Amino acid sequence: MSQATCARLAALSLVWGSVFLWIKIAGYGFSPVQMVLARLALGAVVLIAIGYARGLRLPKEKAVWGHLTVAALLGNAIPWTLYAEGEVEGSSGVAAAVNGSAPIWTLATALLLGREKRISGFEAGGVLLGLGGTALIASPWNSASAGSGWSVLCFVLGSISFGAGFAYTGRFLVGRGVPPLTLAGGQLGAATVLLLAAFPFLGLQDVTWRTDSVVSVLVLGVVCTGFAALLNFELIVKDGATVASTVTYLMTAVAVVLGAVVLREPLGPTVWLGAAAVLAATVLLRREPRPAAEGKAPEPAARPAPEVRTQTTGSVGPTD
Repeated sequence: MSQATCARLAALSLVWGSVFLWIKIAGYGFSPVQMVLARLALGAVVLIAIGYARGLRLPKEKAVWGHLTVAALLGNAIPWTLYAEGEVEGSSGVAAAVNGSAPIWTLATALLLGREKRISGFEAGGVLLGLGGTALIASPWNSASAGSGWSVLCFVLGSISFGAGFAYTGRFLVGRGVPPLTLAGGQLGAATVLLLAAFPFLGLQDVTWRTDSVVSVLVLGVVCTGFAALLNFELIVKDGATVASTVTYLMTAVAVVLGAVVLREPLGPTVWLGAAAVLAATVLLRREPRPAAEGKAPEPAARPAPEVRTQTTGSVGPTD
């Protein structure tokens, strides 16, 4: 792995791993809907502006925008708001650990959508291990170890929605000939409109104008959502999806460490054990199938099954 690849990988892991820290600090001054609306709008402006500078234009097809709206609801509006709501009382480290279980829900949704016809033994083991790890993090028998029951529920539901958003994007948007950067910008734009519609009902709370919260919202929108999506795109193009997928493991570790060091969040042994199980499950779910043995008779021609990986080229970030 070249130094340039390592630098891109480290930068993206640090930026995306810090998302949960910035969400926690932004929540000191803004409500979840206020925070997410600002983050989406800033991220959309950055990505669409970069796309236009590169000569890319947003899609015009109504069908594409319909799918982008659903993907924005499942992959951005719902999970980002749930994670922000959960971090009002819960810890950023637990949020990051639960977020690591998103590949499990991606696979489950892909099965429901018919994108995958069957799962391998490794994938089945990964699902079971990931569910067990999520249960350990939540620790319903000892909720004090991971935060309130409500916060953990928000994290789990957010992770399910996030995983479903990835699977939906892979099923209905990938392969349409639309550049990934355009898809990401359009999805953030659609999510911004969805949050604007919800704002009069859920976002009218008083704002506490704290410098740290304002800076956190700006960093979340411009850096962690906008420029990080561009960095992810460059990583996939220049270094490949396999290298880019390792960001999932690294960002979870970065987020847990930042929460413990910067916010002094206590993390019990069940959280650490559960986080390790979730990461191990993600490794199993991302395991590439073995190539067919040489000399084996070829199978009859059939439509190839699409990949079910959460690190898609249309991704716009974690909890993202």
